[in-house]
Amino acid sequence: MHLFSEGPVMPCTSADFRRFALSLPQTEQRRHMNHPDFRVAGKIFATLGYPNQERGMVKLTPTQQEEFVAAYPVAFQPVNGAWGRQGCTSVLLGRAAKRALKEAILAAWRNHAPQELALGSLRRKSRTQRRKS
Repeated sequence: MHLFSEGPVMPCTSADFRRFALSLPQTEQRRHMNHPDFRVAGKIFATLGYPNQERGMVKLTPTQQEEFVAAYPVAFQPVNGAWGRQGCTSVLLGRAAKRALKEAILAAWRNHAPQELALGSLRRKSRTQRRKS
C-alpha cells in the first residue's frame, strides 16, 4: 500500500466517496440496512452514511486498517466491535483527504474483487506509472 502524507485537507463529501467507489471496475451500488453500499462480485467493500451522513466505511484488512489509522488518525478509525477487529474502518468524510480516501476505497475494492480483476487493475496502474516516468 502507498500512503501519502497528509497536507492541507480538501474535505471529502459523500458524492466524492460514491464517485470513487463507482469508478472501479464492475462496482455496483445497492442498499443494505437503509444506507448505500458498494459491491464488487456481489461482495460489499464499502458503505456510505453509517452510522451517520458524515461517515463512510471501507472493509480493509486489519493490517491496512492499522496503516490508515496511523497515517490519518483524524479521518480513519476502526468501527466498534468484531467488525472493527476484522478491518472494517470508519471514515470521517469531512476530515479525509481525497487522495487518502481514494487509496482506502481502492484497497477495500481489491480485497473483495475477484483475483483476476484485482490483479488486472494493478497491471494497468503499473503500466500507467511507467509511462509517466
